[in-house]
Amino acid sequence: MKFNVSYPATGCQKKIEVDDEHKLRHFYDQRLAAEVDGACLGDDFKGYVFRIAGGNDKQGFPMKQGVLTSARVRLLLGKGQTCFRARRVGMRKRKSVRGCIVSGEMAVLNLVIVKKGDAEIPGLTDTEKPRRLGPKRANNIRKLFNLGKQDDVRKFVIRREIEGKEGKTFTKAPKIQRLITPQRVQRKRKEKAVARERWTSSRKVAQAYQEKVTEKMRLAKEARHAKHVQRRSMSRKKTADKK
Repeated sequence: MKFNVSYPATGCQKKIEVDDEHKLRHFYDQRLAAEVDGACLGDDFKGYVFRIAGGNDKQGFPMKQGVLTSARVRLLLGKGQTCFRARRVGMRKRKSVRGCIVSGEMAVLNLVIVKKGDAEIPGLTDTEKPRRLGPKRANNIRKLFNLGKQDDVRKFVIRREIEGKEGKTFTKAPKIQRLITPQRVQRKRKEKAVARERWTSSRKVAQAYQEKVTEKMRLAKEARHAKHVQRRSMSRKKTADKK
């Protein structure tokens, strides 16, 4: 079985192949997100604690959290669920996935180092791989440089140099997400004012329409009452003429 071990502190990954069944049995019947002592893989990993983050079986089907079985099942998946990407609106598809329990059918397991041991792992904990891209969201940029709300985030975007086809170098920076500028505040204020004006005007129109309906019903009622009075007076006059 292959283990893809990652260490978030350095950003490095390393592939380890283990064929000893006595070492692998410590991972059997473990679920996703379970923590396993690294001493079961040998003295080199003594003191380490690994967390199971995922894996694939021998046919390439991924493990899915929440499926409490070690076998492969077919599930009807929709938008927002793991192991599925919707191509159209409202699309659902029945797909084969592996349960969240580790078994001997697994070919690859993804492990994350939760706790580091005393010994260094070559190529994993002794080297540091810097991030190629900086943070993109405004709050993450503030967190990285310890900025306040009054500081301009646009001055602290991490730019990277790119060499063009003609040998010229230029810098490139990501578009800041969730950036609140004075123009954005003014635009939101204008949108709220327009919505408020539309709401008040619609209320005035509805109130005027209701007043017209009420006035029309009152006039119709008065007309019916006058017609009824006229009929009664005519019937009384006819009876008086007969006598």
